[in-house]
Amino acid sequence: MNFQFETIIIGAGPAGLFTALNSKISDKTLILEKNQSAGKKLLMSGAGRCNLTQFGNIRDFFSHYGDNHRFLIPALNEFTNYDLMNFFNNHGLKTINIKSKIFPETENSEDVLDILLHECMKKKVKINYDESVKSIELINDGFAISANNYDYISKNLVIATGGKSYPTSGSNGDGYQFAKATGHTVIKPKPALTPVYISNYKFKEISGISLGERKITVMRDNLKIKIHQGDIGFTHWGLSGPGILDLSRFIEANDVLKINLINQNPEIFREMLNETAITDGKRTIKRFLKNFTIPENLIKLLLDQMNLETSVAISSISKIIRNRLVEIFCEYPFHVQRTGDFNIAMVTAGGISLKEVNPKTMESKLVKNLYFVGEVLDIDGDTGGFNLQAAFSTAFLAAKNLS
Repeated sequence: MNFQFETIIIGAGPAGLFTALNSKISDKTLILEKNQSAGKKLLMSGAGRCNLTQFGNIRDFFSHYGDNHRFLIPALNEFTNYDLMNFFNNHGLKTINIKSKIFPETENSEDVLDILLHECMKKKVKINYDESVKSIELINDGFAISANNYDYISKNLVIATGGKSYPTSGSNGDGYQFAKATGHTVIKPKPALTPVYISNYKFKEISGISLGERKITVMRDNLKIKIHQGDIGFTHWGLSGPGILDLSRFIEANDVLKINLINQNPEIFREMLNETAITDGKRTIKRFLKNFTIPENLIKLLLDQMNLETSVAISSISKIIRNRLVEIFCEYPFHVQRTGDFNIAMVTAGGISLKEVNPKTMESKLVKNLYFVGEVLDIDGDTGGFNLQAAFSTAFLAAKNLS
């Protein structure tokens, strides 16, 4: 039996649900969800607290989506962070600002999901759970969709399946196969917003320590690939923190991350060392380094790596060792073993080629009435609510343009 709908949406995550409830033909819309319930990945967002978006001017968002950020400008302008806050405020869930990150007042992702599902129910959107799509075929009047329980026909099709991160939530990349079946190009997916594992890691004993707003340079074959400023966290096996997570989309195995651990220009730091050796030569290296924003246990660890006692006087340190101090404290080289895999990555980089999608409508440029929303697209945001904002904004834009 073939069930017919005006619009079928594959995926009941935030992008799929928001597309459905904003559609003018919501009562003729069906969502197909492979899981037994909706929004499994949404419930994991922000460790269950659900960082919805960021506070500030929407124009400030544009630079937070990697190299493909321009694609999102129409969607972000059409449905801004303030529109998103107002949506939840108007539906009884107040939002709060915590260090510019916007959360639901309850800091509970279940409350966000409940509103999305309640609005879908009010708009008479039908959701079929435990319905895994097996194949999609283009037909004259739209799309023929074969799932594990039933077959369907629809005029419009929206692919909102997410990427490949957190596969236990159901994001296994099947949306990429659906896109390929309709003639679309898929940019190779890779984990993003993920920690980085370091070869010969020497910082396990200070795991849990973090450094605020440090400069990180990604080096590959002695060439600078990317420079970023952000918070860094030391773990048992490598590096994490927002600065590392945001950069991870650009990092590959065997890259070198040069990190300025004291936030000081290397040449100025060198001059300070040399001047102190002349004017205050009895000062110990430990006392000298206390002038910089760096934890004492990290200072000791770094000096131990150089076989340098914390009590040594600066005047007794040779020029060669001073140059080594500059390298260690201003450009410490971390050799990348690998980045975290999809099991721990927050989002997916790569996906449906943006060259084949209209950024003003989210409709395919190749197939009429086919739309892509959310993480399935080749775009990923920084940590801090940018990815959920992109999901809601692209969904709203698609819903507005559905036939």
